[in-house]
Amino acid sequence: MASSKFPSIIETLKPNLIIYDGFQPWVATMASSYSIHAIMFYVSSTSGLAYIYHQFLHGSSSLTSFPFSSIYLHDHEIKKLGIQPIKPRDEKAFAYIILESFEQSHNIVLLNTCRETEGKYIDYVSTIGKKELIPIGPLIREAMIDEEEDWGTIQSWLDKKDQLSCVYVSFGSESFLSKQEIEEIAKGLELSKVNFIWTIKFPKGVNKTIEEMVPQGFLESTKGKGMVIEGWAPQSLILNHSSIGGFITHCGWNSILESMSFGIPIIAMPMNHDQPLNSRLVEELGIGVEILRGENGKIMKEEVAKGIRKVIEEKPRKQIHLKAMQLSEKIKLKAIDEGVKKLLKLLY
Repeated sequence: MASSKFPSIIETLKPNLIIYDGFQPWVATMASSYSIHAIMFYVSSTSGLAYIYHQFLHGSSSLTSFPFSSIYLHDHEIKKLGIQPIKPRDEKAFAYIILESFEQSHNIVLLNTCRETEGKYIDYVSTIGKKELIPIGPLIREAMIDEEEDWGTIQSWLDKKDQLSCVYVSFGSESFLSKQEIEEIAKGLELSKVNFIWTIKFPKGVNKTIEEMVPQGFLESTKGKGMVIEGWAPQSLILNHSSIGGFITHCGWNSILESMSFGIPIIAMPMNHDQPLNSRLVEELGIGVEILRGENGKIMKEEVAKGIRKVIEEKPRKQIHLKAMQLSEKIKLKAIDEGVKKLLKLLY
């Protein structure tokens, strides 16, 4: 939504309360000019927010170290992402925009998470940010079978595979892999000898085909074991199928929430933004493994295969799969009543 259109929308709708995304701090500023309360809805991990907020307050060279040692960045991630050190007045920085939105939120901040997964991080951010944090997640879009044209073909393929024998490979809608990265992942899948469904997306305007990007002979040699799809696939329907035993993901927060909800172990391969921090949370919770990288974050086929085997092969997978299923049951039982009650108090 463009900020120039916001005043006319406010004057037409006359809302009592506005809930805004973390990348739109200007919404809170404008809402205040109309004497309307504005509440931020933070849609990524609270553990990542805690890390970023801590670095913003204390800096990477501070003696005040981040109190949760399982959440950290590798050197190559710091260099690539530029999260450390955060310059307090760099208004274009990812972290600055998020924290500005956080600080402008009226008294409370809504979170797409739950205490079962991030309770200690919720409490920490609430303390250092001096706001009440209300978890109302996990909120995920429910897939409608009627809306998914390709689901019939995919389902038929999955139905022929053994339970928990397949990995689903997807890197979201904003992470695009280089030819070298695609080739290493393809070789890793082939080395693992595991069934897979892999969605490959190309940036808009890039005229490439899957055949051009994967190693020569890959599609033929994995025929029957693998299905490669260009573009979009019905992710939640795939993850909810009994044949899926693991999810190779970039660790975007929505993908992690879907995995948690369906009890699918995560094989983490973070790419950008706060994804490396999300990946560390996955390992802390014991619901997945992270694929180790080489020098400067290089993807290596041997490590891809090793990560897959840890989650899919029968003996090593038992503990991870059990924890993933247990967490799935826990978060299904939680309620969002608390968040609703807090919002109603602001309205009346």
